[in-house]
This record gives sequence, structure tokens and C-alpha cells, in this order.
Amino acid sequence: MNPSSPIYLRNLARLVRYYILLSTTEAGSGHPTSSLSAADLMTILVFGGFFHFDPANPENPANDRLIFSKGHASPLLYALWAAAGKITEEELKTLRMFGSRLEGHPAMTFPYTEAATGSLGQGLSIGVGMALNAKYLDKIPYRTFVLLGDSEIAEGSVWEAMQCAAHYKLNNLAGILDVNRLGQRGETMHGHDLEAYEKKVIAFGWNAIMIDGHSHDEIARAYEHALTATEKPVMIIARTLKGKGISFLEDQDGWHGKALSRDQFQNALKELGEVDRTIRGEIAPPPAYSSSSNLETRSPGNVPAPSPTQELPPPVYPIETPVATRKAYGNALARISPAFPDIVVLDAEVGNSTFAEIFKKAHPERFFEMYIAEQNMAGAALGMSRRGKIPFCSTFAAFFTRAFDQIRMSQYSDANIKFTGSHAGVSIGEDGPSQMGLEDLAMFRTLRDGVVLYPSDAISTERLVEEAAQSRGIVYIRTTRKDTPILYDAGEKFPIGGSKTIRSNNHDIATIVAAGITLHEALAAHESLQKERISIRVIDCYSIKPLDTATLLKAAQETHTLITVEDHYPEGGLGEAVAAALANSGASMHSLAVRRRPKSGEPNELLDYEEISKDAIIRAIHRILQ
Repeated sequence: MNPSSPIYLRNLARLVRYYILLSTTEAGSGHPTSSLSAADLMTILVFGGFFHFDPANPENPANDRLIFSKGHASPLLYALWAAAGKITEEELKTLRMFGSRLEGHPAMTFPYTEAATGSLGQGLSIGVGMALNAKYLDKIPYRTFVLLGDSEIAEGSVWEAMQCAAHYKLNNLAGILDVNRLGQRGETMHGHDLEAYEKKVIAFGWNAIMIDGHSHDEIARAYEHALTATEKPVMIIARTLKGKGISFLEDQDGWHGKALSRDQFQNALKELGEVDRTIRGEIAPPPAYSSSSNLETRSPGNVPAPSPTQELPPPVYPIETPVATRKAYGNALARISPAFPDIVVLDAEVGNSTFAEIFKKAHPERFFEMYIAEQNMAGAALGMSRRGKIPFCSTFAAFFTRAFDQIRMSQYSDANIKFTGSHAGVSIGEDGPSQMGLEDLAMFRTLRDGVVLYPSDAISTERLVEEAAQSRGIVYIRTTRKDTPILYDAGEKFPIGGSKTIRSNNHDIATIVAAGITLHEALAAHESLQKERISIRVIDCYSIKPLDTATLLKAAQETHTLITVEDHYPEGGLGEAVAAALANSGASMHSLAVRRRPKSGEPNELLDYEEISKDAIIRAIHRILQ
């Protein structure tokens, strides 16, 4: 049958609705009504010749991308692929079951999932990242489509993405807004007032198309317009009915997230009419593309960790000149970037403070200014990561708290993103507590397979940036504002999961475990205590997750006492990480951390005030000796 035939598409839409109802009824849970409202929109997109995709090769770089930001409509996503012949009816019946590929919200267990979604308001940012990649990096004419629900439009992250897409003229990005009027507990903010959405969309620099989301003709015309868009992204604003196709569900409150009983399912089937369960939808193939690089090798699937394409030059720093680790971060990116062509850098309008601007000057074509919109930055980074790039995202450590939901969700998308937070801790000084990242280590330590790194000098920073680039997964690098002395030779290596014992002898009475700014305080305390003939061990715990447990355990056994010192709140920081790792060691453990309400002041004043300075360490040692 002709894919453009109205009868063919109507039959497919009916089949998709049947699959939605079947899977959710079998599961006894899910969101059938939210899926039914968008069934016509997605059927016409996927099977009407507008979406180009090779189902046999989901990672084909030329494939169009489809993101369900409206993640609770996963029954619709699975129904579409069942209609395409890629899921059996029997597998559909495993929806939401333990071990099934078909999880309650889209997850990477399903091969046609672009990114894990379900925390609302994030999908459009992911789409922005994919569209940026297509237009400015890979320069392939694939399009990115994002299905949004009207409830999630209340999320600020959506409008961050809208602004960014308009700024970068992403005419290869189309949003499909399913305005079904009803949210979880009643009517949405604007109900069926499509003009309210239109005004906002246009104000944010997008083209807006208002349609009846159940008219196949109007839907098709909207997609035709979207495919010919120039200069601007397109938002299709579709008036739909929640539960469309089943009279007792249509536009009825109280059905959100509820499956039909088996009796209700049978009644629904009668209303659907005859369903052709043999029909299968055809998806238009992606166009051929040409590229000087082998893009297939850079897909986000199960591929080895990135490796440099050429030997990396060593970092060069005069040992007598202190350098801030935040500056070393920028230097490192510029130094290693020729060997890592997939590195891209995103910054939240603080590139002259994070020193991401050094990379920008070297490779402006791989730098993206994301402005003060950290949620969108993290989401866009995920989109780029899913298309094979290695994004480095930087802002002040404190401001990653705004984007933590996006960061949290990215771990479920097998993200390969590197986050760098500068201006960490009270040591930033006079700017005061609003600018002091004091929760960041705790946040990033919660990520299941995440890596948390905290360098103390320029050399270790540069080497850890190298390590981050060569590792797969989420890495957080904490940098500091203050210039700090060079501690290491240029040839020193800093493997993830390691540490450096930089002061040690057989007479150590305690071990100081520190990283970043407090490592320098520990070294100063060591020198002062030496004059008192008191010997302490000093460990640079630059890898906070994973920890070098073996070295720490050895120090605990030999010195019997460990003192952690950190410019961070005690909750979730270095101290708690070490205490958890050595809980059964029998060592006496003490924690110096930021425990008082921070305030403005000079860095040294604040380190003293919070009792994480050289003098505080000395006092702690004296207490142990009493």
C-alpha cells in the first residue's frame, strides 16, 4: 500500500492505538491516555515519509532523531516500533515488567531510544544538542524531532532550550507540542488555548504552526512546512484530546497514568473497530551522505573509550609561578584538542572565569556559548554525547546544582560528558556564599558510575583533563579560583582511582588526606610540624571517586589516624567518602570541613574561619597528641 495513502495511515494509527491499549492493559499500569493523544501526530511523522531512519542500523549518522520528551508516552513509542515490525505483540505484553526492554519510560534498554527521558522538560535540550551537532559539527542533514507534552511547557528548561535553538538558527529542529489539555491532576496552565502557546513560541524566535492534532491532512502539511524551514526552528502546536479514539477516555479527567481493566479494554476494542494486525509501517530511508571522517566509529553505542589520535604534548609550567587550576583546565583543553577531534566545549557565559575561552580561541568551531542556562547546557551536552561527541561543560561549581536533574538523568542515557566546576569552596573569597560550590562533590558522587576528580595544581589538572577525555562516562573535575604552586613534574601521571603520597616517613603519627586548595594547607602544616619534630603523612586524594582505597588503608594501618581536610560541606564530601571506604579499618578518623555558614572575606580568612587552614590542621594534630 502507498505509504502516503490516507487509508494506509488511518489503519496504522488504529493499530498503534490498539498496541497502546494492549500493552498498558497487560501491564496494569502506564499512561495510555497520554499516548493516545499523540498517536496521530507520531504515526504521520514516522510512517508518512517525513521521518528518515534505517531501523536495521539505529546508529546510522544520517538517521533523523526522535526524542520523546513526553517520556510517559512510552507506550506510544513502543507501539510505533511494533507497527514497524520491530517489536512483536508478545514483547509488547512485557511492558513495565522486570527484565523487559520496554521500561515504564524510555530507557537505553530499547535500541530505538535516543535518550532516557521521563523527568519532564528535558527532551528539547537534548534535541538542541543533536541539532547543533548536525548543523555545526558533523554537518549532516538529519533532522531532530521532539515530542513534548503541554504540561512540561511550564518547565523553565524548555524555554532555555527554545532561546538557544533560536539563537543558533536550528532550522533542523522541530518540536511537536501535544496540547491535550489535561495534566496529572486536572487542566494544564493554558488548557486548549493554542494561541497562548503560539504567542510564546513566536516570542522566543520560533516558527509556530497551529493544527488539529487528529487531522491527518493538517499534520502532514505541518511536517511539510517543518522540512522546508529556513533560519528558524519550528514548533507544531497540536490541539489533541487525551484518550483520543475511545469515547469514555476522550478529554476525561482522572485517567492520567491509569490502565484499563480487561473489561474496559474489550469495550475500547469495540470502539476502535476492526484492527488490521498484519499491516506494517514503512519508514523512509535516510539520505546518503558524504563525510571526510568515519562517523560510524563515533556513535554512542558500545564502543571503546576514546583514545588520542596523536601523541599528546606535555604540559609546560614554570615551577616558580603559581597557576590556578581553572586556568590549567582551559590550557589542557586547547593542548589536547588536536588529538581529540570529538571534544566540544560548552560554557555558561563564564568562559573568562572557567578559562574555557582558551579552547574557544583555539577552536571556535567546537565551542558553544550556552549563556546562563545551565539546565539547557547539560541537556544539549547529552544530545551531543549521544551523537558521538565528548562534551566538556563548564561553569561555577555552585551553579551545577541548577542542572543536577539533567545531570542525574544523563547517567541513564550512557552519557559521555565531562563537567568542570570552577570557583569551588570558601576559598573563592569575597564573592560570598552564593558563588561558593560547597555541595558539588556530594552531587557528583551520587552518580552511579561517575568519576569525581579534584586536582591541586596545574600539572595534575592537565593530566586529569587528559584522563577525563580518554574515559567513557560522566566525569566531574573540580577546579579552584586561587593561584596555587606547582607541585608535580610535567611527566607525572594521574590515573583515575589513584592518589599521591607526597609526604611520608616511618615516624608519621597521622595522615592528612586532602585535595585541591586544602592540600596546600596540609603541606604548609607539614612544614610547620616538622619544626616541632612532629611527622605527618600527606596524601593528595585527587580521585575522590573512585578512591585509592589501598593507599588510604595502608596509611590508616601505619599511622592509625586519618584527618580529612576539605573546602566542602562535610555531607557527601571527601571525608564521608574516606570514612565509608575505611569503615572497618579500625583507624581513628577525623574530618575538617566547612561547617559554619560561609561569608565574604579574603580566602585565607575564610579558610581559618571554617577551620580548614594550615593552623586548623596543626591544632587537630595537637589534639590527637594530647
